[in-house]
Amino acid sequence: MNLELFIAKRLVKGQNNKKGISRPIVAIAIAGIALGLTVMILSVAIVTGFQNEISNKVAGFGSHIHIINLDSNISYETTPIRRDQDFLPRLQNIDEIRHIQAFATKPGIIRTGDEIQGVILKGIDGDFKWDFFEQNMVEGSAFSVSDTVTKNSVVISQSIASLLRLDVGDDFGMYFVQDPPRARRFTVEGIYETGLEELDKHFVLADIKHIQRLNEWDENQVSGFEIILEDFEKLERVSHQVFEEVGYTFTQDRAQLRVTNIRERYPHIFDWLQLLDMNVWVILTLMVVVAGFNMVSGLLILILEHTGMIGVLKSLGITNISLRKVFLYQSAYLVGKGLLWGNILGLVLALIQHWFGIVKLDEASYFVETVPVNLNIIHLLLLNAGTMIVTISMLIIPSYIIGRISPQKTIRFD
Repeated sequence: MNLELFIAKRLVKGQNNKKGISRPIVAIAIAGIALGLTVMILSVAIVTGFQNEISNKVAGFGSHIHIINLDSNISYETTPIRRDQDFLPRLQNIDEIRHIQAFATKPGIIRTGDEIQGVILKGIDGDFKWDFFEQNMVEGSAFSVSDTVTKNSVVISQSIASLLRLDVGDDFGMYFVQDPPRARRFTVEGIYETGLEELDKHFVLADIKHIQRLNEWDENQVSGFEIILEDFEKLERVSHQVFEEVGYTFTQDRAQLRVTNIRERYPHIFDWLQLLDMNVWVILTLMVVVAGFNMVSGLLILILEHTGMIGVLKSLGITNISLRKVFLYQSAYLVGKGLLWGNILGLVLALIQHWFGIVKLDEASYFVETVPVNLNIIHLLLLNAGTMIVTISMLIIPSYIIGRISPQKTIRFD
């Protein structure tokens, strides 16, 4: 039988059934732990949810990995590569790759009446995955690309539509600065809004055959390939695999290819997201330290309240180590009680925000309309385990005060 645990259970039961000076102090310590864990759960859930939401939006807009000609410069006037590449079947065999699609880009200028706007015409083929844009379509619909007929339909963003006063079904002219200059007329088929203002205000989706004709490419020439992954977390590993397959080889037309991923194309967005991790660590550290000091004060009050009992037990031969274990067991129970209430409160608040989106955000600044929440069982387990371990560790040194309690003085006092 574990004597220390038995005594700790009796102390807990007695603490729950009687009034004493320690009871309000202990209640405050438990409340501090519960509130601290609630803040930690919400902080981690919100920050990871925010990072996931923005990462998925950026990747959904521009795909996870690009394969383009090494000679292409940083502009959107690209050097073409062949569509029929030998490495494509090998890439399709990589489990983490969900889809590969060809694309082409070309800068142009839209003019409607007195309004003009520089945009990027992104050419898509029949294999284009519309999933992301269909989820963010606010008006109209996507269009299908035929192998034989060139479609004049386009999908534009809400930002471009508002700026140029365009609606579904409207026609507009687009001009391309080249030698000789050329123009095309398009019809708005759909309007999307992702909240990524930096990307929304630039891209117009159109049939890839327009760009091939404007650049005098044949039907087998494209700007490159977009690779969509199953899991964003595998981005770096799959990027390395794709580079191993593509980066060291020359194509049939002697062009060398370049592999870039979404982090490399938009480093400012992902660097900003990584800065949020520092904020989370600061919050976690502060909350754990506050919870630890709350329990330190609670433990000292418990020891002082039970000095008589400690003196009696010492006179019966119980060692200081055993007595410290008694109070650490009792403290662990109180910490666990605080963690239980903290989990309940944190999960309830997180789920309410997830289901109802009560807390709103400025989408122009934060790219999302409501505060996103991501609940991960691993994060919850680590938060609970870390809080318990750190808090109990902070109680070890204060528990040594038991060794300074003299049985003779405490028994005589009683």
